[in-house]
This record gives sequence, structure tokens and C-alpha cells, in this order.
Amino acid sequence: MPTPQYHICCTKNDRIARDVYEIHCEKPDGFTFQAGQFILFDVPLIEDETDIQTRAFSLASSPLEDELIFAMKLVEGGRASRFIEQKLHVGTTLRMQGPFGVFHLDQDTEKEYVLICTSTGNAPFRSQLMTILPSGDTRRIDLIYGVRAKEDLFWKEEFEALAREYDNFYLHIALSQPEETWKGHRGRVQTLVPQIVRDWSQKKVYACGNPDMTGDIKKLCLEEWGVGKEDFHMEGYI
Repeated sequence: MPTPQYHICCTKNDRIARDVYEIHCEKPDGFTFQAGQFILFDVPLIEDETDIQTRAFSLASSPLEDELIFAMKLVEGGRASRFIEQKLHVGTTLRMQGPFGVFHLDQDTEKEYVLICTSTGNAPFRSQLMTILPSGDTRRIDLIYGVRAKEDLFWKEEFEALAREYDNFYLHIALSQPEETWKGHRGRVQTLVPQIVRDWSQKKVYACGNPDMTGDIKKLCLEEWGVGKEDFHMEGYI
């Protein structure tokens, strides 16, 4: 069966952190997906628009929302980064394929969720939280979110609003290079996680973000924290 393809229109392209853009696009008719999936965008080379490669981006919007939302992290000299900054404007038409992926929250279990991310690794978790919390699921959910400094934080207010609205959702933020005025956790998410979770027997762990972080978390979960392989899930940095 061929992969579904769509042409979609960009409705918003805003820089929301030091190196992150938030992109909104119209949701095409007939497009459905599950929270945690990703799509492929066609990205032309700036110097030659006939030279096209695909790039993967997690869907940050919930299937319940009326538009598609993406968080795109800038990489110096990167093909997608140059396109986002120089060519992607409101009204630009993009070609996408998908959805793809199986990075879903396992709802056939009573175990609680621990969601661990850095930077735009929070995108699939935004989608999942915006889907599962309104559904009435009452299990404890911890989102442990790390960036370098306050200038790199985004969607913080949105996550804080969810934590106020749903008493089973908890937000924890770690800054690895914080300003002197920062009152929260100082260090990487790897050092914050064990302060949040002491008993792993009833937890399912999901990690998405920087490959160094996800690799460390996998090693800690499986070798030190006693998390079973079936309760650990990792997604690439997309």
C-alpha cells in the first residue's frame, strides 16, 4: 500500500526559542494519525529547488486539534534549517508523507508514565498529553523536560497550564547551563529523573531527544533502575 501524500499550507512560522521554530499547517482532509507519530516533509535545497530530500518531524499536535503543529530545531548549515529560515513563510505549500511510527503510549496497562525529553524531543509528548489528559486517564504522568538555558525553553506555559488543570500531570524542568537566577533543577535530565522516581516497578518510560541523553537514559533504565525492556521506549531525535 503506497504511503499517503499530502500538500499542506503553512499558516504560522515563529521562532519560539533560541534555536526552535514552531510551524503550524492546515490539516488536510482525510489525514489521520496517532499521538506520537511523525511525518516526512519534502525539503528542497535553497540553491536548487529541484534537489529535494525528505526530513522527519514529530507531530506535536494532538489528533483532536484542527491543525498540524511541529517544533523544528535549527542545525547550523542544515538543509531543513536553511529552508525554514529563508523559504518557509505563511502561505508556502509543503508536501508531506505519512504518518509513520509506533511511539505510542501503551494504554493497555495500568502502569504510570515517565516522559523524558530534551528540546524538540518534547513534540511527541505534547501530542500525547493533549490527547490522553482530556480523555479522563487518571494515572500519574511525569514530564521531565531538559534544555540548556531559559532561552531554550518553549511550551513551558502550555505544560504548566496542563499541570494546573490535571492533578495527575507533573512537569519537571532541568537546565544544564542555567543563569544564576534560575531556581529550578541545575543539571541534565539524567540527574533529575532519580529525584522524581524512586520506585520503577509500576512505571513505563518514554525517552525522546538528544541521542546522548536517550542513550544514557536507556542504559540507566535497563542496568541501574531496574526498568524492564518491555517498559522502556525510545524515539530518535525528530
